[in-house]
Amino acid sequence: MKKVITVIVLLVTTITFAQNKNERASIEVDGVCNMCKERIEKAAIRTKGVKSAIWNVDTHELKLIYDARKTNLDSISRKIASVGHDTKIIKATDEEYASVHPCCMYRDDDVVDDHKN
Repeated sequence: MKKVITVIVLLVTTITFAQNKNERASIEVDGVCNMCKERIEKAAIRTKGVKSAIWNVDTHELKLIYDARKTNLDSISRKIASVGHDTKIIKATDEEYASVHPCCMYRDDDVVDDHKN
């Protein structure tokens, strides 16, 4: 009887601790081209705990899968802003924005119009 109870206790504790730690989220990130896409995704992936980051050039949506025990959306947004891209959570500083390639100046209406064609 002790063995049965021990096995049941072990199963219950294993199930309790084996909960899914990965979260999915999407955030809006400003950018205009595939160079922006590469920079945004690389910054997100380099954030500890991020497992997947895919940014869509047309919708500006960054889809994320991350370990919520290791990071959060604020940390990911901070990392993306540090490479010059605004998110809805954190805006890149002027110095960070100035570091992006001239073709990636998404705050400039002329650059945005050039990428629409």
